[in-house]
Amino acid sequence: MGDNTKETKFHTIAVLVDNEPGVLARIIGLFSGRGYNIESLTVSETDPVNRLSRITIVTSGTPMVIEQIKAQLSRLVPVKRVSDLTTDGPSVERELALVKVRGKSEPRVESLRIADIFRARVVDSTTESFVFELTGSTDKVDAFVDLMRPLGLIEVARTGIVAISRGPGAL
Repeated sequence: MGDNTKETKFHTIAVLVDNEPGVLARIIGLFSGRGYNIESLTVSETDPVNRLSRITIVTSGTPMVIEQIKAQLSRLVPVKRVSDLTTDGPSVERELALVKVRGKSEPRVESLRIADIFRARVVDSTTESFVFELTGSTDKVDAFVDLMRPLGLIEVARTGIVAISRGPGAL
């Protein structure tokens, strides 16, 4: 058996922060200054009364690197709480994508058929293209995009992962 302590895995980390200027820059600086990669990052104000925002970061690393990331994030002044949704318990992760596809005749019909299977909604339509809206796991979005490539894929815009823990507890 191999040594799993060196295995690199993706982790979804939720960070509750004060909603103030410069917080995101400090967090990004922490990652870039130490050579940590950010796969995706989303930010949203979650508590306007207490001026708190939630930053969801998908990053990768060995277990030791992930622990270092969490410890360093916890030490930043505007950070209230850090949670590793990958290891702290069950969570729900979703991504939103807008996918623009060019097509006439048969490829157009095929793109609509695939969109129906994936439960993607048409949010814009012209005589020569569609824009589909799709939500789901990253794997689902990747699969949909891959199927649209040969049918006339023009452009993709993705939100990155948003995630929340399951159950009654908060971050």
